[in-house]
Amino acid sequence: MIDVKQTMAEAEERMEEATMYLEEALSHIRAGKANIKLLDGIRVDSYGSMVPISNVASVNTPDARTIAIKPWDKSMIRPIEKAIIASSLGITPENNGELIRLGIPPLTEERRKQLAKQCKTEAENAKVSVRNARRDTIDKLKKGIKDGLSEDLEKDAEADLQKMHDKYVKKVDELYAAKEKEIMTV
Repeated sequence: MIDVKQTMAEAEERMEEATMYLEEALSHIRAGKANIKLLDGIRVDSYGSMVPISNVASVNTPDARTIAIKPWDKSMIRPIEKAIIASSLGITPENNGELIRLGIPPLTEERRKQLAKQCKTEAENAKVSVRNARRDTIDKLKKGIKDGLSEDLEKDAEADLQKMHDKYVKKVDELYAAKEKEIMTV
């Protein structure tokens, strides 16, 4: 016989992972404001190995439109610049010999709409993952009836699962709405 609590915990874990993935995906979408997470995917050649920029430099945002990168070793300025130019970030770095600055340009209205659409796609993917977790769990519960699980217990678990599903779909909608607001704010 299946363990209902264990099955429900697994479903909740899958739904939580979907929302965590969405948060991570949305944090990498540029909203016209300086955010050091924009550099997370960029790797720099440091003495023969590829490492994140944060491993070879301190990265901060002195203001809302600038990211400042200060390498701990001045010889890393060129490799960091090359990595940023080669990335899909689309921002040209400026350096003064000690510090690399990335000026984040304001987004055009068209670009804002594209980014909002990209966010919507990510949110829809997260919702699909939440729905799939619910569907798989319902299938497990239905099979559990054949293995001796009582129908009342299965119906109660299904009702709880629906509440859990609604909670996570609402969380996905809230994350999307917040990111869309951030993108559309000029």
